[in-house]
Amino acid sequence: MSSNARDEHRVNDRIDAREVRLVDQDGNMVGVVSTRDALIRAEEVGLDLVEIASNANPPVCKILDFGKFKYDAQKKANAARKKQKVIEVKEIKMRPSIDDNDYGIKMKKVRAFLDDGDKVKVTMRFRGREMAHQDIAVGILEKVRGEIADLAKVEQFPKLEGRQMVMVVAPLK
Repeated sequence: MSSNARDEHRVNDRIDAREVRLVDQDGNMVGVVSTRDALIRAEEVGLDLVEIASNANPPVCKILDFGKFKYDAQKKANAARKKQKVIEVKEIKMRPSIDDNDYGIKMKKVRAFLDDGDKVKVTMRFRGREMAHQDIAVGILEKVRGEIADLAKVEQFPKLEGRQMVMVVAPLK
């Protein structure tokens, strides 16, 4: 990781430009100076000369403590990683002959999963002769879609996969 940081920001003697636009340790713009003069200024205050914007012409360099700079950058990256939400796919299984009460309980779980920001895979499983009544399963999945229209959008419409019908919904937010 430290080699990536060093490649990203050239420090002290690794700066190969003849002239640099210098920003001092207090954040004040000094102007365009030779790299050697900038290094001498950084040494006088006991800090490092760090190339901040290498693609500018001339490159922008700042006098700062490189160790502290790297530490702050790492803390920012860790904070950003903590804020990320990993979207999981939760699965709810139903049968075409599902009772109203069971259906209500399953819908509460679907709503809870969507509120948490997870995708939901609604699986309608068939047994035996239930395969002949796929229209009932499609009707139930359409009912599910209608009830959660305010929370989610359908990512994958009902599709038959072997002995089960699958629909995937994702939260709107």
